[in-house]
Amino acid sequence: MISKHLTTISKRVIKQLILDKRYLALSTIAPLVIIGFYKLFADAITSSTPGFVIARYAIPISAFIVHFLCFILCAIALVQERKDGTLERLFINGVHKTSIIGGYALGYFGLATLQSVIVLTETIWLFDLDFTSGEIILIFIVIWLLAIVSVLLGIFVSTFARSEGHVFPFIPLLILPSIFLSGLLIDVSLLPNPVQIFSHLLPLNYANNILQDIVFDDLNMHETLQNIGILLGYAICLWILASSTLKETE
Repeated sequence: MISKHLTTISKRVIKQLILDKRYLALSTIAPLVIIGFYKLFADAITSSTPGFVIARYAIPISAFIVHFLCFILCAIALVQERKDGTLERLFINGVHKTSIIGGYALGYFGLATLQSVIVLTETIWLFDLDFTSGEIILIFIVIWLLAIVSVLLGIFVSTFARSEGHVFPFIPLLILPSIFLSGLLIDVSLLPNPVQIFSHLLPLNYANNILQDIVFDDLNMHETLQNIGILLGYAICLWILASSTLKETE
């Protein structure tokens, strides 16, 4: 029964996304525009900084863009459904919390996959990056896993909000530390020791570890699988947490 409800909810979410042409267009065009602006910024840095390794930042920042957009787009998902009375109807029909969270997550996984493909394709093309097909597949897997974590993180945050406005304070609280403390801009090892401990709580840190190893051709299969396992663990934990914090009534 749980799997049936999960499938039904995910199909309904996918249908809603397809029918909402404006939402779908903005979700796909936004990352293209952001990557374009980042290319202009990176060109200016490259021209003034000899020896600047563009791939060191281009790929991780692309992953961050997907992370940020997936979180934002999904953070208001359950808020809107609660306001429309959809969640109340699901609870009345006896749908379990885990099925509700899982159904919405699966529905948005398609959008996360699309954004991952778009961002990675444009980044490799615009920055003229040279990776093997195996490396590109691994980069996509890492960005996609990060996107999945972001979807579940957004849904988890939305369980605490009762309106779209309640979501906004979570954005700087969760996203800004990822910019400064995940190794995106500087290596985590250069940060103070107490801050390094906090950086290990950020999913982007583990995605960045793999991406940096790919960029600098320093892949270690054991460490790569360990980081991938941590990202999967984040996804499972967020699903459980979101299911436990989802309230049936206000």
